[in-house]
Amino acid sequence: MINEVFMPALSSTMTEGKIVSWQKSTGDWVEKGETVVVVESDKADMDVESFSSGYLANIIVEAGDVAAVGSTIALLAETEAEIETAKQQGGTTAKQETAPAASTAASAVATAPTSVTTETKENNGRRNGRIIASPRARKLAKKLKVDLSTLKGTGPHGRIVAEDVEMATGSTPTPAAAPAKTATPVIPTQPSIPTAPPPPSAPPTPVTPGQVVKMNTLQNAVVRNMMVSLSVPTFHVGYTIATDNLDGLYKQIKSKGVTMTAMLAKAIAMTLQQHPLLNAAYVEGGIQYPSGINISVAVAMPDGGLITPVLQNADKMDIYSLSRTWKGLVEKARAKQLQPDEYSTGTFTLSNLGMFGVNQFDAILPPGQGSILAIGAS
Repeated sequence: MINEVFMPALSSTMTEGKIVSWQKSTGDWVEKGETVVVVESDKADMDVESFSSGYLANIIVEAGDVAAVGSTIALLAETEAEIETAKQQGGTTAKQETAPAASTAASAVATAPTSVTTETKENNGRRNGRIIASPRARKLAKKLKVDLSTLKGTGPHGRIVAEDVEMATGSTPTPAAAPAKTATPVIPTQPSIPTAPPPPSAPPTPVTPGQVVKMNTLQNAVVRNMMVSLSVPTFHVGYTIATDNLDGLYKQIKSKGVTMTAMLAKAIAMTLQQHPLLNAAYVEGGIQYPSGINISVAVAMPDGGLITPVLQNADKMDIYSLSRTWKGLVEKARAKQLQPDEYSTGTFTLSNLGMFGVNQFDAILPPGQGSILAIGAS
């Protein structure tokens, strides 16, 4: 059986995705539930897991290319004998075949991994000359400048995992496979991964006069959302307030790590508690009042576009927790590591251009929300 890997819809507004990188090479064995590809959606870079087991026989959409949601991006062969057939086959298999493919995936798990186990035991984290490592281990090795070929994998079938990379950078040598399985669990070691700064963005390419520069995935998503917002009847209300008390409080607590964004989000959340209609949104047949107060805050991305990380349940958090949470969300947004619930659950949006000296502007209402607050300079 040859199964298709489809471009998934990673957000409600996503219509296409860009392949950032394939975590497996052609011919590699892929377990069901294992990350096979990293996709750039209209919000973030996301690991995409395989829904079936098999050999990655044919990569149809290469890294750097874009594919529509639901289109075939790769083919998985359940047996080695089917690899050549899959290589000659394009993404023409009907989507209806995915259901039987899922039902037959269990047999592939029971048969194919037998030969893989033998190979990995002999080759220590290698298969057919390729290094077998988890996506997290590869990212960590790149950040810590560790050569994966020098490591002994302690994961399933000799796979190199993040623990192996971390142990290689310590003062003690990497232990044998058996002791490593009883060492510190994976969960406590994961927080060390984000500590390394994300790789710097590539410098912008000089633009030639008259040239048309293609927009990236995030910029295209912003355009689509803006067009949707134009179909929503809106009205604008402006009001000038004195911020002396706000500025005074900010000066007092700024040294404790409190940000102006967190202070504004907290003020908005307290206001929404008193005026729940501002936190509501129109849905077909009525007005929907959400169960929580989740403040989306617009953040400009270095490579263009806009994303709105969400401070969930902002009304229930103190100002210090909000500041810490916001700092983490911004770091993840810049690194394109936000999870869907961290950017798609907002009930009210804050857009602040005051730091740029802008006095006033018209913010565009995001889809699915009823209100947005635009803040200018004081």
